[in-house]
Amino acid sequence: MFTKDIGIDLGTANTLVYVRGKGIIIREPSVVAVNTRTDKCRYVGKEAKEVIGRTPGSIVAVRPLKDGVIANFDITTTLLQEFIKKALRGTVFTKANVIICIPSGVTAVERRAVREACQNAGAHNVLIIEEPMAAAIGAGLPTNEPTGSMIVDIGGGTAEVAVISLGGIVASRSVRCAGDEFDVSIINYIKKKYNLLIGERTAESIKLEIGSAFPSEKEETMEIKGRNLLNGLPENITVNSAEIRDALVEPLSRVIEAIKATLEDTPPELSADIIDQGITLAGGGALLRGLDKLINRETGMPVYIAEYPLDCVAEGTGKILENVDKYQDALTENIKYY
Repeated sequence: MFTKDIGIDLGTANTLVYVRGKGIIIREPSVVAVNTRTDKCRYVGKEAKEVIGRTPGSIVAVRPLKDGVIANFDITTTLLQEFIKKALRGTVFTKANVIICIPSGVTAVERRAVREACQNAGAHNVLIIEEPMAAAIGAGLPTNEPTGSMIVDIGGGTAEVAVISLGGIVASRSVRCAGDEFDVSIINYIKKKYNLLIGERTAESIKLEIGSAFPSEKEETMEIKGRNLLNGLPENITVNSAEIRDALVEPLSRVIEAIKATLEDTPPELSADIIDQGITLAGGGALLRGLDKLINRETGMPVYIAEYPLDCVAEGTGKILENVDKYQDALTENIKYY
């Protein structure tokens, strides 16, 4: 009676929190602004993201997760503490049972770090589920049936590829190359071609506005601001979507390789199902224009984008919370507290 069930999609770029009976109530960037003099957190989530690259020396904006795993344990604990507190706000409930998602390729040490960070943040019981499984459930794929379903979940730090059948992952790949790597490629391309240094936020806005993975009929342009590396002065330049597509070739090819490697590991019976059912894209990377066409061209499989790609993992944790018995096999350990 005095517990609340929460599902957390702890992502490198964004954290989403699902509360049983309410749906997704928190969508915030996984960023914390820390005062280096006092070692205390000044801002968490949206407020912290707004100050990235704009802080004085005493305040540092930190992203405590890198490549889908915890890079800074204490700050991750603070981040989770803040979000769990927000999720429980306005209720008489004192404890939270948490289902949290992790990339499928993590080590036992990284898995334990996630569990301990959750417990330190005030969670009563912590259960772990692999991200591609949660994404497949959230995207509405028939994960419990004896048919093959393929999910490609491209987040901020990792791209997760998995073939799922009968409530378990049959073949999978986890590559630490996703949205953040796309941004880094754009920064490096513009630095090399134009001698212009741009920040992470500018690179992200370029990716969102004119980024594409496949040529389109109309090429778009965008004016960007940065610092000229030759004279150190601010400068404006105009870039087009063809240039950004060139910048993204290398990281996208790594994602395509992971998809092909997973298909090679898939048993023939399930491969036949994937030809019929196709590949489902989830995560923020699924929103990159033309990515479905590129994967279709490279694999020959039909490719579909999930209805709400950004919410798939969090919705998946929610469906598990609402139907625990149905998805028991999807969890990495048995549920003891229901």
